[in-house]
Amino acid sequence: MRTGSSRGRGTALLRRRGLRTVAVFLAGAATTAVISAAPAGAGGGPSVQQADQFLASQMDLYATGTTLRLVQSFSGGTLGAQGFTDSETYDDALMIDAFLAEGTSDGLTRAELLGQALLLVQSRDRSRDGRVRAAYSPLPLTSLRRGRVLVHVRVRDRSSDVGNMAWVGMALAHLYSATGNTAYLAGAESIANWVVNHCYDPRGAGGFTGGYTGSNRKITWKSTEHNIDLVGLFQMLASETGNSAWSTDAARAKGFVTAMWNPTSGSFAVGTLDDGATVNTSEQPEDVNSWSYLALRDPAFASSLDWDVHNLSVAARGLSSISFCLGDKSGVWFEGTSHLADALALRAGSGDAALSSQYLADVAHAQSAGPNTDGRGIIAASKDMLSDCDGDYYFASVHTGATAWYVLAASGVNPFSL
Repeated sequence: MRTGSSRGRGTALLRRRGLRTVAVFLAGAATTAVISAAPAGAGGGPSVQQADQFLASQMDLYATGTTLRLVQSFSGGTLGAQGFTDSETYDDALMIDAFLAEGTSDGLTRAELLGQALLLVQSRDRSRDGRVRAAYSPLPLTSLRRGRVLVHVRVRDRSSDVGNMAWVGMALAHLYSATGNTAYLAGAESIANWVVNHCYDPRGAGGFTGGYTGSNRKITWKSTEHNIDLVGLFQMLASETGNSAWSTDAARAKGFVTAMWNPTSGSFAVGTLDDGATVNTSEQPEDVNSWSYLALRDPAFASSLDWDVHNLSVAARGLSSISFCLGDKSGVWFEGTSHLADALALRAGSGDAALSSQYLADVAHAQSAGPNTDGRGIIAASKDMLSDCDGDYYFASVHTGATAWYVLAASGVNPFSL
């Protein structure tokens, strides 16, 4: 888990299962391919359909039909070669949102299967307290033997971090909104209750701490991004249940987020140090700025998007897109490029639509011409070893999360709202 992390979801790819040594080895031999210039215009139509097809095929790698399963997050490239097959729950949640955005019966069926799979791992967690973990095996969760259904939950990362869980909760709330199935709403409320009971923290600006590590050690730092995620989850629950307590919790999370605002820079800080009060200034990532606008939709903080555009833009061989953080602008982070495209389209200020379209065109070009692409999915980064400025890395491997964010942005969907 990243100290003072803005994320706490799916980025610590090489810290688990002995893979940190791989990062050290690859540091001197990382892929240096950078994508060439993209054509003008947003990557819609066939490009989005191909992205949808990738998500469906990735879901069917180990099982098909109605078998409950989660989905391998990365394929191809370095991570594929090293056998990294984890299913990150953050990515599974995004896939639910992307499948719902398709607006098809197949998309709804797949979204429900993933939702039921997440409810299953939640119900079978050894804690029995409503939490979900950061990553699981993508192998089938159920099998039939002599007429009996057997359940196989294989946890790959036991972290109970708030960011991942909030995204799962939001996806379940979307499923409830789409289907009326109260099991999804109950699952989302169980996650939210766990966060309130275990992570609310009055220190400093209040808000919620980062969750628990895989060894069940309480994380005491607070993440701006996590609290942004919680604003989305709590607001959805308030809307769907009519329970004013969720509005109170949303206000607590929002209060922390707004306390991290720096009016001088026009951007948000990443969060706090372990004391829960001291602002962490060690890294400056993209997502706190684009996600804050998507979740809060507050013109008072709209310049956060301009900070991303002006400070994280990457130009290489004619490509203009966004890196993850200020400390490493050697390549493009395509998930973040889609975050920003989605937020700019929502803001709809002067020039925002054109810039959003250009970013989506860059992602579409990566889909067809990026290193290790399969022509359908979106690679996580334009090169291997793109740093998150906190000791972890992104790779040029095709990524379900980056692909789902592209589908959402190209479809004009804001996953922080119902």
